Amino acid sequence: MIKKLWLVFSQTLAILAAFYFMTEVLRPNWVPSLLQKPVAEVARGRQAEVGYRKAVQKAMPAVVNVYTTKSITMSPKHPFFDDPEIKKFFGNGGQDNPNDDGADDASSLGSGVIVSPDGLIVTNQHVVDAADDIEVSLNDGRSTKATLVGSDPETDLAVIRIKMDRLPSLQFAKEGSAQVGDVVLAMGNPFGVGQTVTMGIISALGRNHVGINTFENFIQTDAAINPGNSGGALVDTNGNLIGINTAIYSRSGGSLGIGFAIPAPIVKNVLDQIVRNGTVTRGYIGVEQQNITDELVSAFNLPRKQGVIIAGIVKDAPADKAGLKVGDILLSIDGKEVTDTTEMLNMIAGMQPGERKTVKLLREGKEKTLQIEIGVRPKPKDFLKH
Repeated sequence: MIKKLWLVFSQTLAILAAFYFMTEVLRPNWVPSLLQKPVAEVARGRQAEVGYRKAVQKAMPAVVNVYTTKSITMSPKHPFFDDPEIKKFFGNGGQDNPNDDGADDASSLGSGVIVSPDGLIVTNQHVVDAADDIEVSLNDGRSTKATLVGSDPETDLAVIRIKMDRLPSLQFAKEGSAQVGDVVLAMGNPFGVGQTVTMGIISALGRNHVGINTFENFIQTDAAINPGNSGGALVDTNGNLIGINTAIYSRSGGSLGIGFAIPAPIVKNVLDQIVRNGTVTRGYIGVEQQNITDELVSAFNLPRKQGVIIAGIVKDAPADKAGLKVGDILLSIDGKEVTDTTEMLNMIAGMQPGERKTVKLLREGKEKTLQIEIGVRPKPKDFLKH
């Protein structure tokens, strides 16, 4: 039985091979196109399919160039420079400038991301800081003036608006979708050369203690980010926005493979608050905090390294009213452990003013629980008054 089946199989295979050979010679157009392609050509086709052109085509139109100018008042000119003989040595060909009004213009450039079809653009606060004039240039060649909707210096984010038709926009990636090792694309206008895309991976998540912003929770990437990329998009391979490029670690001014982006959830939260209220509201308790180091544990014979030392308290602030004292060690807020000052700051900032929270602290070696009402965090300039 097996011998008979093998004979049938062999004869069938021989007939199919003969048919293919005759068709290839006499009627090659009958052969499926895939069978006619050389192996190398098929491989090239597959390689093209795994590129990132679709992500770039989706995201790039929504990434814009942002140009700003601001007037700088110059100090009065010394009469010494009015001497005709002196002018020969200091430019202007000995001629006065009739339009010289003691002011000059400083310009800067950055990038931004259109996040809604009605013209809302997210960029970095330092890109538009104190700007008298903001101009936005789109990828399709159109340009227009922009107005500032609001900014948040503590996360270095700002929202501007343009009024144009047929605006592309970029969608936010799903929260939690970004993971270490994922391929990402950085888009912006580095050094003013024009729209540029660079590729890398997510090197780390939750980077803080960088010393850039008050509130830090950065995505670190090795995708090349250079001056001018500030405010540009960091997107995933589906072309969705996962962060706003904001800073680089560099000793030369160029990319060294350590760049930082503000994660999309933070961007979206700041965007929503600025559009809704014109400002960003955060929780506040009014303390000066200090991390617990090994030296402090040894010097003060502390029972543990966990927590944050309360080094100062603002008078009449929520912490003062709740009964916290200098020297207390804050262990947890609302049941969440506090490990360092950055985590504590982010935790409190995310709470709603008016909420009452339970804080656990260590005072003179004994644990104590207090109730505290979260206040409204003052604006950065208001801290100077304390």
